[in-house]
Amino acid sequence: MTNPTSNIPQSDYHIPVLFHETMEHLNILPDGIYVDATFGGGGHSRGILSKLGPKGRLIAFDQDADAKKNLPNDDRVLFVPENFKYLQRFLRLHQIEKVDGVLADLGVSSHQFDEGSRGFSTRFDGPFDMRMDQRQEKTAAWVIENFSETELHKMFEQYGEVTNSKTLAKHIVTSRKHANLNSVQDFKTLIAAVVKGNPNKYWAQVFQAIRIVVNEEMEVLKDFLAQLPLVVKPGGRAVIITFHSIEDRLVKNAFRPLVEDEANAHPFLSAPKEVNWKIITKKPVVASEKEMKENTRSRSAKLRAAERL
Repeated sequence: MTNPTSNIPQSDYHIPVLFHETMEHLNILPDGIYVDATFGGGGHSRGILSKLGPKGRLIAFDQDADAKKNLPNDDRVLFVPENFKYLQRFLRLHQIEKVDGVLADLGVSSHQFDEGSRGFSTRFDGPFDMRMDQRQEKTAAWVIENFSETELHKMFEQYGEVTNSKTLAKHIVTSRKHANLNSVQDFKTLIAAVVKGNPNKYWAQVFQAIRIVVNEEMEVLKDFLAQLPLVVKPGGRAVIITFHSIEDRLVKNAFRPLVEDEANAHPFLSAPKEVNWKIITKKPVVASEKEMKENTRSRSAKLRAAERL
């Protein structure tokens, strides 16, 4: 359904964040070829399609099998049921060398959070899973059962900013030998004794860290960013929405020709990094107060856009 007050394509599956800002920064050409690297509920894709003419094309990637149910009946759409780290490979497979724009919304869809059987949410009991791609083997339970204390500590500290990450890691390693980890509730019971501060916030941080590792989100993002200069035409746009400070930093650095730390470390470097991008957003675009009230998941969203030189 569409919300008439905001004109943003919505569904029970997912409400697209920064919708109008995304459309503006993609600078969509009617006959262009565009990639939605994270199709999800298809809200952003429907926005792109509304601006494309009959010759325009949209290539939609999503590794989550549930996303395919949201595909519009539109001959201009090509759906690729794979992770966007394979961007260039599948474009080439379909005889597409260059595109006019790429969008990636790195947030987890509302559907994934609201579907208890997926294990992403702290609100529902279900399998302790968290896989975006159900074909992969590594689950949340596997990570908690097999990671070393050092790996767990690093995961919770780096990706969840959990205050007592070291204590939490130690507690898990000590307690997991005698525990079942088949369900979300099993895991919550396992670590209940070391929950610190606001329980809901604590659970959210812990679950975020595990989800990022299960789906190798940072490694995937690095692979994806490295491919963008190879697939976007000169004058084409890349628009990326992040929800985590590490993601945002990776995107920011990918769009910049040379980060200051590198320049200071190598003052006599004779071959500077190739300049691929003209930055469109000097500062990241964030949601309006109105959007934050209507869609709480937009609060941590940051949009960065760049144009291929």
